[in-house]
Amino acid sequence: MEWYSEINASSLPARNIILRHIDVPFEKDLPETELWRIHEEAMQRYRELYMKISGAHRSIDLPGPEKSLLDLKIELSQRVVRSCRLCQHRCMVDRCAGEKGFCRLTDRSGYASEFLHMGEEAQLVPSHTIFFTGCVFSCVFCQNWDISTRPESGKVVIPEELAAIIDHMREKGSLNVNFVTPTPHLMNILKTIRQLRNNIPVIWNSNMYYSPEAAKLLEGVVDLYLGDFKYGNDTCAHRYSKIRNYMATVEHNFKIASGQAEILIRHLLMPGHLECCTRPIIRWIAANTPHVRLNLMFQYRPEYLACRYPEINRHPTNEEKEMALQIVREEGLENILI
Repeated sequence: MEWYSEINASSLPARNIILRHIDVPFEKDLPETELWRIHEEAMQRYRELYMKISGAHRSIDLPGPEKSLLDLKIELSQRVVRSCRLCQHRCMVDRCAGEKGFCRLTDRSGYASEFLHMGEEAQLVPSHTIFFTGCVFSCVFCQNWDISTRPESGKVVIPEELAAIIDHMREKGSLNVNFVTPTPHLMNILKTIRQLRNNIPVIWNSNMYYSPEAAKLLEGVVDLYLGDFKYGNDTCAHRYSKIRNYMATVEHNFKIASGQAEILIRHLLMPGHLECCTRPIIRWIAANTPHVRLNLMFQYRPEYLACRYPEINRHPTNEEKEMALQIVREEGLENILI
């Protein structure tokens, strides 16, 4: 995770700082299609500047323009939320008018907690972790069900106030800002990042079930994707998380993300799901993103509604854990955390 480390060493800027220095004098009354065209042209300039900066290992000290590429992303995110296409449920509801789709969120964002998290991967701690309410999944075994099933709970996100908290935590020693369950909150997260003063890596801690529109908006914003790869087939994804078209969506997003930023993939071993989920996931990673770091997680415990599903109403056995490690060895993956 070279770029991530260089940001923390103040040798390179966070990607969003580069966005803020791309001049994009757009008009807000333009049609969405025209704004996307302007966005793609501006992203080409971002990529060129990114390559220059990464090659020279230098920061940006130029004054920001009146309207930047980050401002354009904020405007586009608002357009997407008005006919919501942030995740692949593609509910098409006007959340700005109070309508609700699968996530049951309006344009208001809430977060249940924010703190310096010491329980993340070693390279990430202390991580300023912000747990947003609501979710685009409906996992029957959710360990944070009290947050995910109450989307209107928590403290309301006011971008200027949340940015000030993030800056304060950075000054206290946080190595990153870690947005958890962020997809339906993309618009307000972008507005928050726009207000940051400090150079800090942005982590997108996600189930990777976001839309192509969201993927375009995330390029240049995220420094590290901390992505869950939960299932190895669509049947399990629908049975346990009420998700359709899971594999095509997350596989596409992992591939796109690997070209945008650094990635750490998490896979939670579920009881009884070695052959249907763990094995195909490990094989896919080995074939498509073999150099990505994988965290094979054994922390599954039956929570929330898991008691209604006898096959997952238990902890993984030691034999299942050892078999999962054997699968990793068979596929030749070496960059592994456990």
